[in-house]
Amino acid sequence: MAKWLKRAVGEISKLRDNIFNSLGWRIIGGTYGAPYRLNSSRVDYAKARALYDNTDDDYKLGAGFAKPVINTTVGFMGVPRFLSEDEDAQTVLDDFFSANVSKMQLTHRNALRDGDCFVWITREETEDAALYPEAKVRLVYNIIPPEQVKKINRDPLTGKPREYVLVSEHVWEDEDGAKKRAVITQRISRERRVIQIQGDNPPGIQPGEEKNSWGFIPIVHFKNEGDETDEFGKSDLEPIEPFLKAYHDVMLHAIQGSKMHSTPRLKLKLKDVAEFLKNNFGITDPQKFATDGGTINLDGHELLIFTDDEDAEFIEVRSAIGDAATLLKFLFYCIVDTSETPEFAFGVHTPSSLSSVKEQMPILVRRIARKREHFTEAWQLLARIVLAMTAQAEGKRFSTHATTLEWDEIDPRDEKDVAETLERVVNALVRAQQNALISQEAAVQFLAQYIETMNDYISDDPEIPGERERIMKTRLMMMRLEDAQFLEKQKQEIDKELGQV
Repeated sequence: MAKWLKRAVGEISKLRDNIFNSLGWRIIGGTYGAPYRLNSSRVDYAKARALYDNTDDDYKLGAGFAKPVINTTVGFMGVPRFLSEDEDAQTVLDDFFSANVSKMQLTHRNALRDGDCFVWITREETEDAALYPEAKVRLVYNIIPPEQVKKINRDPLTGKPREYVLVSEHVWEDEDGAKKRAVITQRISRERRVIQIQGDNPPGIQPGEEKNSWGFIPIVHFKNEGDETDEFGKSDLEPIEPFLKAYHDVMLHAIQGSKMHSTPRLKLKLKDVAEFLKNNFGITDPQKFATDGGTINLDGHELLIFTDDEDAEFIEVRSAIGDAATLLKFLFYCIVDTSETPEFAFGVHTPSSLSSVKEQMPILVRRIARKREHFTEAWQLLARIVLAMTAQAEGKRFSTHATTLEWDEIDPRDEKDVAETLERVVNALVRAQQNALISQEAAVQFLAQYIETMNDYISDDPEIPGERERIMKTRLMMMRLEDAQFLEKQKQEIDKELGQV
């Protein structure tokens, strides 16, 4: 009995081991479990860009959907505005990010298209002083091609980046026209920056090690659809890539079939071939004509002569594209559903996509909100880097480096819907106030949610009038206008009476 129990305990232990190993779990302080490892597989960046630009010959007829998928999301996302409680910090953030709006847009586009986008903030001396006379030193917003980031060495416990390893190839020509080549490796950590060069030394760059005076890594990783189990992000084109390929193949075969069968074939029903050739083409010896390799040209023969029981007709093959239309439509909606992109973004004509504008727009709005929240932490880290660099380099002191993001509101309604909604809200508030169900202050505060130009009912800032004061000022002005009109009317009546006396 003891042997049986011991064997059962051993089998249970093996089973538990196998379960933990298969799930990749790590037990802190225990003896079981496999070590945790990040999935370091990466997007094929060249393939993703080829799909986006529609330059891959194997996807030419289907990859046209890739650019709207990315650009629609990027266009609706926009770029964030950074808000800080410190006024000096707010000025620094406004100056830096307002000068780099286009690069912020590229950051979103590259992250969604490639899955990864790395932004490196550097403080550099202005080389072209004539172009930038306002600042001798400025912060530069650098976008690193993701393929140059060969490795991110992370903390084994927290997973935070400890060192970025960048590898780039540089090719140039010297003054004599000789081609030079160098492979530059940079290792950037919070303590140091190491530059290694293999090959020729590029002008202005020297290998060696220098101290990182900032005390932090000035690189931010924008990882799309990131996961704690993945080291790098995922492209938004990956889920729809099989459908793009299938759409290309189906369309290609349909077009090839259309080219093959688009020209009708002439069918002749003849009783005497020799007589037909003689009457219409003047061929007296058909055998010799065929032996000599002669051909018949129907150009200029709009009229053909037939005898009794002879006839001619054209043979037309049913359109191959028509047969493939159902499958192409199915693949199109697979792309729409998988990419979470409304069909009207692909340029579908209005009648067929009218319902999708109202029904699919909320889906797009939720997708945009999710993407914005996904990149919030990266943008806030970038703002901290900008403030920390400015504080250290210029000797400034900010009360806080924390920021909040503000995005443009996405309203799926058109102008007509907005106007109708506002009209209903105003009418409802007027009726509620007339029936003593709501105060004027509550009505104004509620209406301010729909009208951006309205202020708070009572303002705490003495320089900014509250909505109550603005309403009273408007009423006073209207009363003066009414009094002036009344006095003008009275004057006209008096002048009329005096004129009659």
